[in-house]
Amino acid sequence: MRIGINALGLAPGQMGGVETYFNNLIDSLQETDRENEYVVLLNLPQVRILPLRNPNFSIRHFHYGNPSARYLLRGFLKNTIGADLLTRPVDRLGLNVIHHPFTILDPINLQTPTVLTFWDMQQEYFPEFFSTLELHLRKNYYRRSAEKATHIITCASFTKNCLAEKYCIDERKISIIYPGIGKGFRPIDDGSKLEEIQRKYSLDFPFLYYPAATWPHKNHRNLLLALKILKETRGFDGKLVLTGIPVTSGAEISRQTEVLGLKHHVISLGYLPHEELRSIYTLARLLVFPSLFEGFGIPVVEAMACGCPVACANTTSLPEIVGDNGFLFDPYAPQDIADKVWAIWHDSSLREELRRRGLQRSKDFDWSIAARKTSAVYCSAAAG
Repeated sequence: MRIGINALGLAPGQMGGVETYFNNLIDSLQETDRENEYVVLLNLPQVRILPLRNPNFSIRHFHYGNPSARYLLRGFLKNTIGADLLTRPVDRLGLNVIHHPFTILDPINLQTPTVLTFWDMQQEYFPEFFSTLELHLRKNYYRRSAEKATHIITCASFTKNCLAEKYCIDERKISIIYPGIGKGFRPIDDGSKLEEIQRKYSLDFPFLYYPAATWPHKNHRNLLLALKILKETRGFDGKLVLTGIPVTSGAEISRQTEVLGLKHHVISLGYLPHEELRSIYTLARLLVFPSLFEGFGIPVVEAMACGCPVACANTTSLPEIVGDNGFLFDPYAPQDIADKVWAIWHDSSLREELRRRGLQRSKDFDWSIAARKTSAVYCSAAAG
């Protein structure tokens, strides 16, 4: 079977968990599938960043990356007359099935059978977090992509239920496949490696950790309010370390930190490579994850795999992913966030218990299993 994986929408370093999923999927399929042929579709600038070591994998490059004249022309034709310059070239690749891993089918009107990984439909619940243009684009493509896909993969039952309820998608064409955990995400016992990261980022203090791009739904605002409560009422003696891509709400978070008098208690490190994240998880006293909306929640699983206790929001997919292996709180209630964080922060025996349970739960997220299940979906979709 000849399988395509459409990565034309890949924007390295700008996509967060979706990019992590794609990279690990490609890596794991190369390890687990030695029978099928794979063609990865990439725009030319991204070709060199994708390491291929399985001879059954190849890259087909295109010239429609953003910014470029072809990108603009393609967009103009799609938005004016509904014609896509890539539809025919992709259909001519002779693929039995093509996987679109980034929530939309792009191109959307392919004759080739399609598998779609659908991440979330946050705009249906929080339209206020999106620009008018972004809402228009999502309205145009999300439902249509879900309806036209031959088969859909979601990473949690929550998203499957959203598709059924909001878009009336037949649940029989949706498979739930938990992503695995990236290589190396485990407790680090090498003291010198941990000391190196401590020195590099001056992390010589106990800290809470929140890895998240500064999107509005990541809810940094209520986390900062909870931190203020901890400082003023609990004698909290630690700091909050933030990492992630700085995007739309970054300036607002900085202003709020100043207004709340937390300037010396919040450390923002920006985007870090994955090899450093493993050390941060190991060094942190606990992960706090107050996000209002998650299709999966990769950092929560990474934290558990590294032995980092978890306190997270009780919304969307997060309770399903964490189970009873972490503490859940109301992300709209700073006092509840503060109470749950404090319960873990000051109790070493509880932290050890959550560490043990989190490590056990993390074993349920295995990329070799996820890759095999994904291959099975490809076969089913190709067969019709």
